[in-house]
Amino acid sequence: MDFIEGEVLYFNKPFGVTSFFLVNKIRYKLSQKLGVKKLKVGHAGTLDPLASGVLILCTGKATKLIDTFQYQTKEYLATIRLGSTTPSFDLETPIDKEYDTSHLNEELIREKISNFVGRIEQIPPAYSACKVDGKRAYELARKGKEVVLKPKVLVIDEIELVECNIPDIKLRITCSKGTYIRALARDIGEALNCGGHLVGLQRTRIGEVTLDQCFNMEEFEEVLEKTEFKKESE
Repeated sequence: MDFIEGEVLYFNKPFGVTSFFLVNKIRYKLSQKLGVKKLKVGHAGTLDPLASGVLILCTGKATKLIDTFQYQTKEYLATIRLGSTTPSFDLETPIDKEYDTSHLNEELIREKISNFVGRIEQIPPAYSACKVDGKRAYELARKGKEVVLKPKVLVIDEIELVECNIPDIKLRITCSKGTYIRALARDIGEALNCGGHLVGLQRTRIGEVTLDQCFNMEEFEEVLEKTEFKKESE
């Protein structure tokens, strides 16, 4: 492996850490091992801290491939809790409203989610990294300021109802770059007239890269420990 020349690494990002945290940790570990002060490391497609799953990291000259990976189809397993909403559309913020779910059944849920397959417009969450007047939307939202974002066109290739335990449903979603699964949870909740927010998210695939091909941090550290590299200073 030549991390300075460029490598592509697949990681299973753990729940509770940012994508940037993982990038910084890998950069630090590699820099220590290789004896270098600077090493280019980037990721192809941010995962929220409250999500886990496939995250592709590129080092060195391989960072030029990041755009290629970002535009590949992504697959998620998403758990949506119907009947309640939060300002962030996930568990980052507390529930602000609750709704009746007595009208829900599996047939209705299947019918409504099928309407989201194909080319759709989606308004990103206020709690997102989208920029508004040069600032990140989430920075404004966390200060209680109103955030108005324009809808984006994206493609949902497939939505499969994996589990239906009302008020919770689990969906397998295959979609294009730029899809906010939190926003999809909001929109599905609205379509069902009961509200909804995301309570679990795992990215299971980017392009042909699946979870079973991914390192966890401990595994990668073991590989680094056992591998001998020629240090730049030698």
